Amino acid sequence: MSVTNTNANIENSVSVFAPASIGNVSVGFDVLGLAVKPIDGTLLGDVVTVSATTSNESSLTVTGSFADKLPTNKEDNIVWSCLLLFNEQLISTDRVPVFLDISLDKKMPVGSGLGSSACSVVAALAALNAFYAKYQDFSFSENHLLKMTGQMEAQISGSLHYDNVAPCYLGGLQLMVPDENVISRILPNFDDCYYVMAYPGIEVSTKAARDVLPTTYSRSDVISYGQNLATFVDACHRQDKSQAFSVLTDVIAEPYRTNLLPRYQESRDYLTAQGALAVGISGSGPTLFCVCDSEQQAEQYALWLQDNYLQTALGFVHVCKVDKVGATEI
Repeated sequence: MSVTNTNANIENSVSVFAPASIGNVSVGFDVLGLAVKPIDGTLLGDVVTVSATTSNESSLTVTGSFADKLPTNKEDNIVWSCLLLFNEQLISTDRVPVFLDISLDKKMPVGSGLGSSACSVVAALAALNAFYAKYQDFSFSENHLLKMTGQMEAQISGSLHYDNVAPCYLGGLQLMVPDENVISRILPNFDDCYYVMAYPGIEVSTKAARDVLPTTYSRSDVISYGQNLATFVDACHRQDKSQAFSVLTDVIAEPYRTNLLPRYQESRDYLTAQGALAVGISGSGPTLFCVCDSEQQAEQYALWLQDNYLQTALGFVHVCKVDKVGATEI
């Protein structure tokens, strides 16, 4: 791979923040994803900074609250893999990559069910694209970059699914479609809803969460899954909040993953009884999400989850709204 030193000003740099996301959103296993952001302004996600360098090699630095959960060898870090993929794509368009200094501020817990790997992948690729757009007069299209994020996610999880990377990159509520030229469609969301995100401070690997799922499903489960997903999508377009959240029931994964998540069932039962619009597992867990009608209700549930769902000092609870923007240059 041919790489050259950049003649750009050493101070040239770009930083991109990529937000947390709820994968599956209960009714859409691997095909629905929702980007979320805390209402208090906390950056719940990862930040990647790409800078020009006078060095004859690229570098990667990792900082942040969860940096110690990542490999110490840069070659094993997904952000480094993003750089290699980006450079390969540049070369395929007859462009010569430049050496860069890259830093990852890992604010997102690993194995949290909040799209941690997607945050790193999206922030890295979006920052690289923004850097080249600003200082090298070239950028990949949105669709091309989205395909690259999917390729990196597949490398991590072993299967291609966009339910975290698409909302993380594009923002909003995304529905994955079987068209490689489209990949995802944004759905109307409910602007007056609040999403309480409770991460208990324990780790559940995506692989472990997938391994507990059955290889076959009954006809009744398949019918329920299709009916719930179709009804939810229809209700989103009609802005029928009551019907949308009344069918937010996971028949594909949650029944088999509940035992992996201490205190989840009790918390779900309590919040549902208290009037929450919906409660579910974010991605493969262990983060719980709870949908509320009002900020006051969300704050009350957040306090309860703080006392009853968190299990280590690493745990946290955030009251969120939908992040409509996705990856953002900061």
